[in-house]
Amino acid sequence: MKKMHQVAYILLWVGGLNWGLIGLFNYDLVESLLGSWPGLVTLVYVLVGISAVYLAATHKNYCKVCSGEMKA
Repeated sequence: MKKMHQVAYILLWVGGLNWGLIGLFNYDLVESLLGSWPGLVTLVYVLVGISAVYLAATHKNYCKVCSGEMKA
């Protein structure tokens, strides 16, 4: 499960950075890199969305702050 968490975390960063670039500069990095393979572009977007749902659902299991492991 640790590897799945790491992959989901990386995909969430990819998605976040891509949306930041779209919002600031109207530049879609994923489309620019993978535009010649539209199916792969769609797959990346779907995986980013699934990663966001997965991390939202399992966040408390991995976050030291939310799980109570860190003491103030």
